[in-house]
Amino acid sequence: MSDAGLGRPVAVYARITADKTGEGLGVARQVEDCMRLVADRGWVVFETYVDNDVSAFTGAKGRPEFARMLADIEAGRVGAVVVYHQDRLTRRPGEFEQFVEACQRNGVDQLVTVTSDISFGNDNGMLVARITAAVAANESARKRARILRKIEQNVAAGKPNGGATRPFGYENDKVTVRESEAVVIRTLVDRFIQGESLRSLVAWLQAEGVPTVGKSDVWRTTSLRNVLMSGRIAGLREHHGAVVGDAAWDAIITREQRERVLAMFVSRKRAGRRTPQRYLLTGLLRCGKCQGKLYSAARKTPQGAVERRYVCQSGPDHGGCGKLTISAVPVETWLTEAALYRLDSPDVAAALEGRGETDARHADAVAVLESAQRRLTELAEMFGAGDITKAEYLAARPVAETKAVEAARALESLASADTVSSLLGNGSVLRDRWEGYSLDRQHAIIRAIMPSATIGPGSRGRGNFDPERVQPHWAV
Repeated sequence: MSDAGLGRPVAVYARITADKTGEGLGVARQVEDCMRLVADRGWVVFETYVDNDVSAFTGAKGRPEFARMLADIEAGRVGAVVVYHQDRLTRRPGEFEQFVEACQRNGVDQLVTVTSDISFGNDNGMLVARITAAVAANESARKRARILRKIEQNVAAGKPNGGATRPFGYENDKVTVRESEAVVIRTLVDRFIQGESLRSLVAWLQAEGVPTVGKSDVWRTTSLRNVLMSGRIAGLREHHGAVVGDAAWDAIITREQRERVLAMFVSRKRAGRRTPQRYLLTGLLRCGKCQGKLYSAARKTPQGAVERRYVCQSGPDHGGCGKLTISAVPVETWLTEAALYRLDSPDVAAALEGRGETDARHADAVAVLESAQRRLTELAEMFGAGDITKAEYLAARPVAETKAVEAARALESLASADTVSSLLGNGSVLRDRWEGYSLDRQHAIIRAIMPSATIGPGSRGRGNFDPERVQPHWAV
């Protein structure tokens, strides 16, 4: 058949389920063999369609190149289809029949493989093709069952599953700790517990040139969140997002640290998304006249310079009295020094004695929160399914919501105390490194030791900054 379907060119399709190296060598070999067959028959190729690292069981929507080929068949651009083997095309008998119907509607009468030709108009040929599709589907089902059983065995034994991508912090065997990355994880965990944002930590990873392990070479807040929330780095085996037991690999951080990380995520979710930090003390200062929040603002001096200030703003959007202002630089300098000095104070150390008992409270609060959230989900599902009435749903929901709120508040309190504990005694060290920290990290440290400060009215006859105007409110 040298004319390949009434003179129209042919489509070459290749697919491989798992590309472990990411180099596309498997589909490249398929294409090479198909192109050799096309050349031997003197045909012309209209287009080559390649779905790499995609299962035939995902359907046409999950295989964009297969769907594109079907569209070209429907448009009458293709005279025949060439694949390495029939199961590369599809492993679903129903989908194979749909493919045949599309071909027959549009004058495509042949499916050509490296080993055989299938004519859609030949009953015997179609019988063999249908049997081949059924056998492929059965083999795929058996393979899937074996894979699921293997996963279950791995979960029970605390072993990792397969997959081409290794987890960050571990070698290719997914068990051995890669110490160079483990150091990075411990640093990230420490800084996150201290209050630094994901955005700031991602910027640090990029600045340090820390490589990722996935297909993307750029760190994002989502990928960092996945690393920090993973039970893997604490030596825990997870399945479908839930911890099911101990893992067969070594932990990089302690389980207590993981509880603190989870508590920080809960606290930040309740607090809402913060805008990027502009001033060191944004959100921490209060007006001594009306107790309203001071907002960062800037103005030009008569000399043309820009002066940063914190001001009490009036109006419906701010609600302050509008009668208090303080220059930013001196108050930031004074409060920073006061906070770092306090971290080395014996009074703070004494106040934090016995904090070691908070680890169990962390775990208890997280368990209560997760239980309450599951209960809320169950109630919603039961109401949606008609198992309970609206009245029953409305009566049961407040109980779970109250428990969730109480647990979240407890985690917020514990997270704040943990942050101060991690900074305790490091005031002089932080002072030496202060200028090298990002604004976000500086703010997190200040906020941990000093949740707020009140700025009193200015006194006449004194300079722009009077330390007596500043009343810090310490966490401990």
